[in-house]
Amino acid sequence: MGSVDLNADLGEGYGAYACGDDEAMLAVVTSANVACGLHAGDPEIMASTFRLARERGVAVGAHPGFPDLWGFGRRRMPFTPAEIERLVAYQVGAAAGLAAYAGHRITYVKAHGALANLAAEDRAVADAIARAVRAVDRDLALLAIALTAQVAAGAACGLDVHQEIFADRGYTEDGQLIPRGRPGALITDTDEAAARVLAMVAAGAILTAGGTSLPTPIRSICVHGDSTHAVATARAVRARLEGAGVTLLPFRP
Repeated sequence: MGSVDLNADLGEGYGAYACGDDEAMLAVVTSANVACGLHAGDPEIMASTFRLARERGVAVGAHPGFPDLWGFGRRRMPFTPAEIERLVAYQVGAAAGLAAYAGHRITYVKAHGALANLAAEDRAVADAIARAVRAVDRDLALLAIALTAQVAAGAACGLDVHQEIFADRGYTEDGQLIPRGRPGALITDTDEAAARVLAMVAAGAILTAGGTSLPTPIRSICVHGDSTHAVATARAVRARLEGAGVTLLPFRP
């Protein structure tokens, strides 16, 4: 069945406040999306996360979001596309610098939270993110939510675009993520999440809450690192995929 990447959002503590079990996740995933200091993270946490990822042989990417520490980057904020472009460039540059400091290098960018969801539906925002990535380093890849405006924006900018699905989130009938807080948005049962991921990878399609199959290339699978069941879900997903003959490899080493 080929290979696929398993990624998680890491480095999301702040100062003395911890968030998730990054060490445990880095023993499971093949790519780590590292918070860049605006929705979570700080220079100490970023440097430490990049160092641990290097030691574990895990690929790393920048995970820029809205400047929203109180809301963990999950609230939409009234920035213009031009302001978003600069916010993303700022965060990608910070990630590149601290990765280099830790002896590692970022190879991709993945937008976080509300910024990613906005870019999934608003082409102007998706274009702003893609332009920022290209301006900082045109060799960086874009990890995009499958079947969204992010994919087209990245391609239009000439970026190497890879599409991802989510192990622990439900999908609407048009392939968008069910908004948090609504029924079916979060999948907390680890076995259910793992079985669902394998079914999507085998089908080469997103499976919606209503059972619709939406074909798409699947290069990476995300498990959110901040939930209480994150490590168990990641382990279950990896075991289920490997048991079916799927190789786990970074989509962008």
